[in-house]
Amino acid sequence: MTLHRSVAAACTAITAAWLALAAPAPAQAQTAFSDLPRKETLILENPEGTIKNAGWFNIWAISGGSQSNGLQQVAMDTFWYIDPEKGLDGVWDNSLAADKPAYNADFTEMTVKLRKGIYWSDGVEFTAADVVHTVESQIKNPGMRWSAVFGLNVASVSAPDPYTVVFKLKKPNSRFHALFTVRWNAAWIMPKHVFEKVADPRQFDFNKPVSLGAYVLKSYDPDGKWYVWQLRDDWQRTTLGRFGKPGPKYLAYVDPGPPDKRVIAQLNHQLDVIHDVAPEGMFTLAKQSKSSHGWFKSFPYGHPDPTLPAVIFNLQNETFKNRDVRWALALLIDIKAVSMASYRGAATISAIGVPPTGTHPEIYHGPLQDWLKAFELDTGKRKIRPYDPTIGQQIAAMLKPSMGDQLPTDPDKLATSIGMGWWKTNPEAAKELLEKAGFKRVGDAWMTADGKPFTVRVMVEGEARPVMTRAGAMIVQQWRQFGIDAKVDTAQGTMLTRRAGGDFDTVISWSVETWGGHADLSYFLDSWHSQFVAPAGQPQPLRNWQRWSSPELDKIVEQVRGVGFDDPKGIELGREYVKLAVREMPIIPLMSYNVFTVMDDTYWTGWPSSDNPYTNPVPNWGNSRYMLVKLKPR
Repeated sequence: MTLHRSVAAACTAITAAWLALAAPAPAQAQTAFSDLPRKETLILENPEGTIKNAGWFNIWAISGGSQSNGLQQVAMDTFWYIDPEKGLDGVWDNSLAADKPAYNADFTEMTVKLRKGIYWSDGVEFTAADVVHTVESQIKNPGMRWSAVFGLNVASVSAPDPYTVVFKLKKPNSRFHALFTVRWNAAWIMPKHVFEKVADPRQFDFNKPVSLGAYVLKSYDPDGKWYVWQLRDDWQRTTLGRFGKPGPKYLAYVDPGPPDKRVIAQLNHQLDVIHDVAPEGMFTLAKQSKSSHGWFKSFPYGHPDPTLPAVIFNLQNETFKNRDVRWALALLIDIKAVSMASYRGAATISAIGVPPTGTHPEIYHGPLQDWLKAFELDTGKRKIRPYDPTIGQQIAAMLKPSMGDQLPTDPDKLATSIGMGWWKTNPEAAKELLEKAGFKRVGDAWMTADGKPFTVRVMVEGEARPVMTRAGAMIVQQWRQFGIDAKVDTAQGTMLTRRAGGDFDTVISWSVETWGGHADLSYFLDSWHSQFVAPAGQPQPLRNWQRWSSPELDKIVEQVRGVGFDDPKGIELGREYVKLAVREMPIIPLMSYNVFTVMDDTYWTGWPSSDNPYTNPVPNWGNSRYMLVKLKPR
């Protein structure tokens, strides 16, 4: 079949799907999706796919609904946002709060002044009473999304007046405000006037949701394939209204299907924003569509999210409790091959436990280069310096024949896009480290210190996240070549449950997520404190999937809690964490998660990009709402 016929067939399929979406949902006055004026409708991918519990909008209770169907992006709101890029008016935005958080001297009390004139979509004014209800109801009802963190931190919450909230904390915590600060999401504020009438907020579906954002739910598919949101008539009475009127009147968050169908849909201009697609899909769109583009105009195209895919060890597994074993596995990885296998070279590598994105290269990666070059590892027989600062350049050299002029020539831009250094592949040093740990090679296979076969399952997500799956497969291959009984463990559809439950040996995922636009590492680092580590067999709270318990790390985290968010001491402590993580290797950092978000200029212009980085374009992030006020119809 020719490409022309293939695309034509795809058009027919998309049209049929579009018409199918128009079927009205039971018990709702639906406007058919296909009847929306295309020039007023922004169509975005919901990466959660088809939502099983489609009518569930209670984002505070965990009952299988969707967060990324527009709910957290355009209907929810909270005190503050930190943009992973530069922001519309700086990285920090006071949203429902009128100013930054105000702490007392010892960080045991936080006061928040609220904006006046903000209204829920049903006409009720937003006040401090909503905030108090949000916190107290979740503490009183264990099992809600933020019940644990509120219960652990909050001694009391009160509203001295309608526009002031005072939190008294159980112990000093200078990062308590992070719970109410959006990077991807945060603790969203509940409408008291709705939830106070509900007997059990854990069982309430919140359908139809009352919105605090600039859009309100218009209709949705009861089978969970699409959700339509409409701009509020009173959008000026929302926090986004400060930046002007959003361009799209309607937002459609859809499940466009697998990667090939996403590409075809955008080629036919029926999908304005692809959340993420495999590198091959990005390359196809770059070649075949003049109106499609990624974050970068050319290679490597993808948006580098402030997340850090890594080999995450289950440190409650006896096999991985010895750091020499973890380091041995790191030295068996050829990151150049992993980059080519996963991203076709369009990866941004990182040797340290901080993603190479946002402000981090200039604050962490660059300043620590000399320390990394001098870092020594004792193999038991000798000391080696495992860091190679030229790995990023080596990857660029490998790509030169195929990518040519698309590769940046400026060394700084090359480091930003491809990365700096990584660990030298060193099988001999890995052998020495394993022997130091009591492991033995018997014939062609390695045995653990207790005489059992050295078996490592590497859990991957499967086709839902192809770049990470391919990275895991390559690492398994490299370990097997050394004599380790390594296997790929595909957890399609069960990844999140198994990761949280500790049902893995190692997993290709991320437990490091940062603000990106701000140097502070508390977004993930506080959750790595040993106080949050779950017993073996029990679900692990966010985000310490490796279940690392370290007195040294606890000390760093506790010091971070005792200094202000913008205090330079926080950066010093962040660098101490990086050095500790290098020495201990609780995870093997690989690269940033470069998301191939693809935007189409056919109906809308004004997209964020590396040249105009006013916000993150990835459509399931809470911060993506800022994109809406910049978009203009063609």
